[in-house]
Amino acid sequence: MNTQRLSLNPASFKTRFTRLFLQALARLNRPNPGSSASSASSLRDFFRRQRKVKAAADASMACAAGARRAWSRALLRKCRQRLQRRRALGGKIGMSTVRKRSEVGNKGWEGIGSGSGQAHELRRLVPGGQAMEFHALVREAAHYIKCLNAQIEAMRSIADLYSALAR
Repeated sequence: MNTQRLSLNPASFKTRFTRLFLQALARLNRPNPGSSASSASSLRDFFRRQRKVKAAADASMACAAGARRAWSRALLRKCRQRLQRRRALGGKIGMSTVRKRSEVGNKGWEGIGSGSGQAHELRRLVPGGQAMEFHALVREAAHYIKCLNAQIEAMRSIADLYSALAR
């Protein structure tokens, strides 16, 4: 089994992300006073929990990256807006409020700087990319991809650790 270890350097992105993400997961695991044990197994609750874990991962990654990056500021703004909407609705978000994302087509990435179509796709993928000029967009996209990769590695390490503890 090929497991990668997390760096113990507190200044590293992976360490900051892991600490923040584990704290967010601990908050998610606190029992809700209004939920019953029988409803916890329903499919609807499963998808609700999945969205909460994704939001926690997004917020943890953006906080770990810091406010120097436009994509992290945009992601944190999106998380705050999501939280404000949930609070305004009294914690109940129905399927009518959840917007479906359109899937990215298989258009290829060759000639990304020359065609406006590929640049438009990149702007859609990078949080906050709509307001950036092309060179800044490419730099932000590179950093965003680097952080997504580190997020995946950290989450794999967490999963490996917990699966080893469960044995």
